[in-house]
Amino acid sequence: MTTDTGDADARFRQWMRENLDRAAKHFGVTVTGEPLLGWIGRTVSAPVTKNGADYWLRVASEDQRWASGNHWTGNLAANVFTDLAKPQVLDMVEWEEWRLQRAEIMTRMPGCPCSPTDVLRAAVDFPDEWWAELRRTTDTVAAMRTERVNSTQEKVTERLAQRFGHAIDPTVLTWETVHGDLHWANLLCPEFGLLDWELWGRGPVGTDAATLLSYSLLVPETAERVREVYADVLGTSVGRLAQLYVIARLSRRIEGGDYPDLAEPLKRHAAALLEG
Repeated sequence: MTTDTGDADARFRQWMRENLDRAAKHFGVTVTGEPLLGWIGRTVSAPVTKNGADYWLRVASEDQRWASGNHWTGNLAANVFTDLAKPQVLDMVEWEEWRLQRAEIMTRMPGCPCSPTDVLRAAVDFPDEWWAELRRTTDTVAAMRTERVNSTQEKVTERLAQRFGHAIDPTVLTWETVHGDLHWANLLCPEFGLLDWELWGRGPVGTDAATLLSYSLLVPETAERVREVYADVLGTSVGRLAQLYVIARLSRRIEGGDYPDLAEPLKRHAAALLEG
């Protein structure tokens, strides 16, 4: 027997839009664009204005059990990066109503997302300066010292074992700070920018490069450019492990119904890595 969740999902989306309106009222801003719902509807965001200035308003909703820890405070904690093209959180408020809501008002970045979805499905044409800023950004993040955690050895071991069994040693020898969600809907163009810092923290070296490469596989020329930009990372044994870990993680998302067209390219990519 199947359950039709359409009505419940629609009610939840409406409730999230009401949360956005409540947050806008709290901050004294006016919503000026169509609200955008994030993954499984747990976030809603929109452009807003106040006194002629443009901002971005984001509301996250989470069950009380999960409304804590690194992911809950990631955007605000990322204010530590002051020299990168990223939003800065200006103020925040939390309230409880069934679940815990967290609203953040932040600076609005110029440009548009490079893709309407995490996965790139159309070729992009960016100047060398855009790619150089991408690399500078991930290098700056990698060098940041933090106690925040994106992935643990236990999590890496579990994901790799689930996907590849004992075909690869899951031991992570080197760690760095990673953005943790480097996909094409979080990257801006034509002026470079990087959004959604919810998950940043320590992870296996090469995680960000491996993530962007995996999300680029449907556009071979872009995937090749990512490989060129991160050749010194992806071409190492450490980078190989990071790629297999990301493939294992994204494969779980695919099994849950996300971006099924990426399944075969990921399988081929994994096979090539395991043979190498």
